[in-house]
Parts: sequence; C-alpha cells; structure tokens
Amino acid sequence: MPSSSQPARVRFAPSPTGRTHLGSGRTALYNYLLARQTGGQFILRIEDTDQKRYVPGAEEELMNGLRWLGLEWDEGPDIGGPFGPYRQTERRNLYAKYARQLIESGHAYYCFCDSPKIDEGDAPGERHKHRDVCPDRDQLLADADARISSGDDHVIRFKMPIEGSITVTDAIRGDITVENSTLDDYILVKSNGLPVYHLAVVIDDHLMEISHVIRTSEWLPTFPLHGHIYNAFGWDQPIWVHPSIFLKPDGKGKMSKRDTEALQKEGKSIFLGDFEGMGYLPQAVVNWMALIGWSYDDKTEFFTLDDLIEKFSLEKLNPSPAAINFSKLDHFNGLHIREMDSADLANLIRPFFEKDGYQVDDQEKLEQIAEVLQIRLAILDEAPEKAGFFFKEAIHPEPESLIGKKMTSGESLAMAGCIRELIASLPDFSEETANQPLRDQAVELGLKAGHIFGFLRNAITAQKVSPPIFETMTIVGREKVLERIDKAIAILENLGNEN
Repeated sequence: MPSSSQPARVRFAPSPTGRTHLGSGRTALYNYLLARQTGGQFILRIEDTDQKRYVPGAEEELMNGLRWLGLEWDEGPDIGGPFGPYRQTERRNLYAKYARQLIESGHAYYCFCDSPKIDEGDAPGERHKHRDVCPDRDQLLADADARISSGDDHVIRFKMPIEGSITVTDAIRGDITVENSTLDDYILVKSNGLPVYHLAVVIDDHLMEISHVIRTSEWLPTFPLHGHIYNAFGWDQPIWVHPSIFLKPDGKGKMSKRDTEALQKEGKSIFLGDFEGMGYLPQAVVNWMALIGWSYDDKTEFFTLDDLIEKFSLEKLNPSPAAINFSKLDHFNGLHIREMDSADLANLIRPFFEKDGYQVDDQEKLEQIAEVLQIRLAILDEAPEKAGFFFKEAIHPEPESLIGKKMTSGESLAMAGCIRELIASLPDFSEETANQPLRDQAVELGLKAGHIFGFLRNAITAQKVSPPIFETMTIVGREKVLERIDKAIAILENLGNEN
C-alpha cells in the first residue's frame, strides 16, 4: 500500500447524471488538498458509462463549479494527460480486455440469464442471490464463447467466492471484514458492452496509478466487491478513504430530492452552480465544505485554500455523518468578505445591484459603498437591500417614519427645519465634523440624539436600517442630502395640512 507521505495521485471521478452538489464538491476538495499538499497530481475523470442517466450540460457545469472553487486539475478530459482518455466511454476497449482476463482466470463468467435486471446491475441485499440460481456460473468457456458467437445476449458477472471472507481497510475506519456468503455475483459488464462502475473504476484507478481513493461512505456497501476485483487482478490497492455523508440541516437523514426542492424555496441550495448567484464567495464555500467532516483543531475555523493545503490531513477526517449548516456558510462568507480588498468587493456586488435594476455607472461611488458595507454583509445579494437607496434618484419615506417618537408631526417639522439649516452649514459630513453639532442641537431642542439621527436616516435612506449616517451622507452628497431633507419636510408639511 503506498505511503501517504509520498506525492499523491488522486482523482475526482463524477458521473454526469445531474447537477453537481455540495457532497461532490467536498470530495473534489479533499482530493485536491491532498494532491497539492504532497506535491502530487489531481485528476478529473468523467465516469459516463451510465448513458441512460446522462444529462447534457452536466459535465460543463461540474467543471465550471470546480474552477469557481479554485480547484484546477492537472489531468482531465479537457486538458488531456499521460493516462488518457479521461472519459470512461472512450476507454471501452480497455474494459473489454480486462473483463476477458477475469473470465479466463476464473474470476468472472458470461451470464445469459433472461432477467429484467440484465442491463441494470444488481442491487445490494437482493433476497435471492443470483449465484445460487444461475446455470451459467460454471459453464465451460468454450460453450459460452459459442453462444456469444451465435448472438445470445449476455452480461459479465463477477464470480464471488462462496466461502471465507474479505478484509478491506479504510484509512479512517480501520479494517472492515465481510463474509463472502453475504455477497453476490455482481454484474461487471452490461449487455451493451459497457462496464458498470465497479469494474471500470478499479481498472481506471489502477492504470492511472491512483494512490488514494477519497470517496464518500455511500460506497462502503460495495467496498468489499472492489477489494475482490483488485485481488482477482493481483493488483495493489490504493489507500481507501471514505469521509462522512452529508445529512440534511435538521440532522435527520440524507438529503432527498424533496429536501433539495424545499431548500430552494427558502433561497438555499446544495448545488455548486447556484452559490455564486446567491451571493457566496468561493473561498467561503471552500472553508465551509472543508469543515463538514474535517477539523484542524477545536478552535480554528477561518481557512483560505492555501491554509487548507498546508493544514489538511486524512487523519483528522471524521467518519460520522455531518449535518449541513447554512448559518455557518453565512458566517464564513461574512468573514471572507471582511478580508477582501474593498475594490474587489465593489466589483462583486455590482451585478447584484444591476440585477435589481440599479444603474451603476460611478465606480468611485460603488467602492465607497463597498467599504461601508464590508463589515455589514453576510451575503453579497444583501447589498441592494442595504444600499440600493444610494443609486435612486428619489426615495419615498413613509410619512410616519419621519415623526419622532412621542412627537407630533408639527414638532417633527420644526425639528426637521433646524436639522436642515445645520446640515447646510456643515463644512463636511464626517463624524468628527457633524456628530457633536447634531447632538448639541438635540439638547437645544430638548430632544434625544436618536430623534435627530432617526429623522436623517429615514429622510435620506427611507430605510429602518442603513450604514452609518455620516458615511451615508458623504456618499449621497450634499446636494442630494439637502434635496431629500427638503422632500421629508414637504411630507411633514402635508401631514400638518391634512390635520
């Protein structure tokens, strides 16, 4: 078994049968980290032998998702490499050769049984084992070849030993021993000549010199079969690693299609292709994914990709199932937003303003907005809600919001006039310049500072929550600040006339 201290050759081998989800992203991440940490290679291989479930566009989506996360591969179907091709449907002749080798060595056989499952593979745990009823298991190879020559439909099955046991070893779970009597003669090659996953993955991993296989614990039920196939070929096995599966947010079971649909209605998703549009940073998603099933210690939680490359280890993977926690993702996203250059943040929030219909044509202004939002954003798509008022020509505050607590509209109008006069006289809107005069004015009027600042916030932003008022006024600009205060005064005057 290869040493984990040597350069690792690892692979991420998804099936293009649907959208790329979070669990696949984490598997790719762990493989990538091990390759980069050891100075090895990270390989992308497309396992597309299940043509019935093939989804057009799925391969492109998974590649885009990996690149968005920053997980570039060293070999793959799009860039080639010394062990190609990297799509299983392009390796068909290889599988036929090795399947025949298993038959000739007595480890597999041609099966001609008329079964509805002949093209589907066998489901684990079937009530009746195929090997107990199949008349073809011990047929002479010459007879089988004659039937194939005459055109009889057939599959190839692994000839599972009936007695004894097999022990396979997982790096984080230890030895796993299974009695052969509980295993069946799994299909290895379907009647269309394409291999099932179990055969193709073993052949490809061996020929591509994969040193470590990191895949989720969903593959544990067929782990013994893969061990048997390796033994049948006489090949050394890679280091096997089966990290935890993901549980739904409440921790009660695996995510289902229904759960995924429910999450999407709540504005959440488990698909990599959705995170960018939802306002998440790739570095935050990487940070979050890494910690679902792995930890460095009991206190460190902020990691960049470079940090993870340095600190990742297989030994600290946790085999226990882990629940998806979207609040944690928001938390990490906020942390990574705060670490960004504000000019970069400005470019990232621009599309979210434009999506909401705002015309963003002042880069300097956008960068000022990004700077005040930086410590207040958890998700990028919150930016328009928190700061859209900066781009509006006119805002429309609710009349009631302009009336101070325990004040009449007339008293609020008088206050507004005083505020307007003071604001017009200030040399600038910095906190050092404007804060104390506004507080002094509140004292002069027999009011609390909150009355003054509350009026300004509502008059200038028409929002209950906004960035700090002095920074807000600086970005809005004196002319527009006075214009919005005048509009608020007009609203209060109309209220007085109505009364």
